Amino acid sequence: SVILTVHNSECWLDECLKSVWEQDFKGTMELSVFNDASKDSSAEIIEKWKMKLEGAGVPVVLGSNESSQPRGVGFAKNQAVIQSSGAYLCFLDSDDVMMPQRVRLQHEAAIQHPNTIIGCQVRREPLDSTERYTRWVNNLTEEQLLTQVFTSHGPTVIMPTWFCSREWFFHVGKFDEGGKGVPEDLLFFYKHIQKGGQVFRVNQCLLLYRYHPQAATHSILEETIWNHRVRFLEDRVLSSWTSFIIWNAGKQGRKLYRSLSPANRRKVTAFCDVDEKKITKGFYTYEESEERPKPKIPICHFRDATPPFIICVKLDLTGGAFETNLNTLNLKEGMDYYHFN
Repeated sequence: SVILTVHNSECWLDECLKSVWEQDFKGTMELSVFNDASKDSSAEIIEKWKMKLEGAGVPVVLGSNESSQPRGVGFAKNQAVIQSSGAYLCFLDSDDVMMPQRVRLQHEAAIQHPNTIIGCQVRREPLDSTERYTRWVNNLTEEQLLTQVFTSHGPTVIMPTWFCSREWFFHVGKFDEGGKGVPEDLLFFYKHIQKGGQVFRVNQCLLLYRYHPQAATHSILEETIWNHRVRFLEDRVLSSWTSFIIWNAGKQGRKLYRSLSPANRRKVTAFCDVDEKKITKGFYTYEESEERPKPKIPICHFRDATPPFIICVKLDLTGGAFETNLNTLNLKEGMDYYHFN
């Protein structure tokens, strides 16, 4: 089942639905569409393609929210899944376009990898939007698909490329239906990992992934995502560490320190950095602390620091300088350090 949610998508829908019609998958396939209170001509476009798809042997299941207000992405996706019947679910956003081989190649991968969210590489449209993010999505190694789940980029395989079994989807337990401002894909991805789910990416570009101001992503506050990420890091990593160093004595590193639970704050033995000014200062004082005396955390050079590290330095931004420094230490990602940037 191709799972498609629609909300005022008239300007992209033709191209999106045409890409369903052009799939070269030889098995049985259906399209499950949930129209979440669209006010534009989305419903007419869907009806037109319903006739065309059903003529080509692809049944179309339609559901809609007829009220004046949309119920949100999580609700709409859950409805589209519930009304569908396929053993596998292929998620598609109404502003994106699938390559003809997408369903076939991800279906093959899903059979090989049960209990897994299957993703793929993407081409960004326009090409120069979110360059660092697109490079990250397309170039993560198989190990990093699981180790880099704490970064601000969100799920290591992006939601519009998700493909998984129906059974596994319901085992994880559906999307959060909190509506606008809820990062439902991130929360589902975290639950998936917590339940022992795996992540796999088909290393071919199978989706044209559009960037535009109306995207639902833009309605989610960074602070909301930050708080979810911190809790997930504490649960998955810090709960089993007795002490660690935060790599970055600047704004992001200090913010992480302040966001930690008191028990995890006490595990921070130092900050490390390359900035001589910060290192010369010698320590960071946690001014907001209720404790007396206020905690003072030493600041050292990264070469004088010992793992494990939580790294709060942005990747792919320093012309390779940070990555070179990290590589000189010969550490293992997922054991000696995790990225939280």
